[in-house]
Amino acid sequence: MSEALYNAVLSRDARFDGRFFTAVLTTGIYCRPVCRARAPRRENVRFYPTAAAAEAAGFRPCLRCRPETSAGTPAWSGTSATVARALRIIDESRGIEHLASRLGITDRHLRRLFEEHVGAPPIAILQTRRLHLARSLLAETSLPVTDIAYGSGFSSIRRFNDSIRKAYHCTPSELRRKRPPTVEPVTIRLPFRPPMRWNAMTAFLRSRAIAGVESFEDGCYVRGEVRIDGELRMTLPPSLARDIQDLVVRGRRMFDLSADPAVIAEHLRGDRVLRPLIRPGTRVPGAWEPFQVAVRAVAGQQISVRAATTIMNRLAPLLTPGQLADADVQGMPRSRAETIRGLARAVADDPSILTRGASVEETVDRLMALRGIGRWTAHYIAMRALGEPDAFPDADLGLRKAAAAIGIEPGRLLAHAERWRPWRAYAAIALWESL
Repeated sequence: MSEALYNAVLSRDARFDGRFFTAVLTTGIYCRPVCRARAPRRENVRFYPTAAAAEAAGFRPCLRCRPETSAGTPAWSGTSATVARALRIIDESRGIEHLASRLGITDRHLRRLFEEHVGAPPIAILQTRRLHLARSLLAETSLPVTDIAYGSGFSSIRRFNDSIRKAYHCTPSELRRKRPPTVEPVTIRLPFRPPMRWNAMTAFLRSRAIAGVESFEDGCYVRGEVRIDGELRMTLPPSLARDIQDLVVRGRRMFDLSADPAVIAEHLRGDRVLRPLIRPGTRVPGAWEPFQVAVRAVAGQQISVRAATTIMNRLAPLLTPGQLADADVQGMPRSRAETIRGLARAVADDPSILTRGASVEETVDRLMALRGIGRWTAHYIAMRALGEPDAFPDADLGLRKAAAAIGIEPGRLLAHAERWRPWRAYAAIALWESL
């Protein structure tokens, strides 16, 4: 296998970018396989599945190919279901103990799983992601160093400076380009693994956009002062600098940028019945604000997309759990309005209901425990609001119609979908698009 990886380095084939990292013993630097630097001698090379594993072994990132710009690797998705869930929510967690508690395991067991499946402890993964975000902000923006430190997730300037020195062997000021702070908009690249069907993604989201909350202008997704364009560049004013880490997490979740569409498509094409519907670059449209998508799922029960959007536009001023808990919700059956209020009260009392970490089965069971939320609604929330790749609302009439068109009987859809796991959500998108 190592010889094959070395040949990939020699070829600089972009299809291998992000799938592994190459560390050079003589320089102490690790690179992406597409780095344009002169290829090292075979005997001086070591291969690592993740950037964090390379850094844990004592190597520092290359300043030429910048490993922070490569998309997440398959190894970071883990071969353990628990590790896969952990990696999806690690950026949203307040430390490793908090992450472990959300997964329902001890922090000791979490560390053991990471060492086995990722090759580095969870704190190294989290630290590497923060450093890579900080490195990008230092190189590509004019933000003050203090704003970059807090915006990339560090709790103090001292810890930020120490981490930069240790990782890059220089100070933040030495690392960044010499440019004074300005009031220009900040632009951040959101790494992803191509292809990306931007038009298909935005068409789905545009038809469900909430008036006054989000919009699409000149091909960009706009939410408040944040813009994301088709090149997956996020633009925001300097006043939001200290919220950058949260905004990046939201943007990546909304556009499903952690997915590896080539791997998913290859798996789904293994089913000859589904194969004709699989298109390169399919992703699952996610949520900037999970609670709003959860409300939409309830509001949209048994009605059209357009009718659900009309209701969401009417609810726009009230789309927080505290406001909706006792609101007078109009334009829908009384039982559905009460379900929305019940959901709002439940989330206000326990926000973890709409946080990622549990398995799809645990998530669905927890949501179905709320009055008025059935299997379809629970799976739709898990799929879009929580980014669960294996959620599958099999009771959806559109899915059943699309499945019937390719020869899958509606009563057999759920059983047939077993062969699509663990990416049933992507199969659902393919079926919906076929309509």
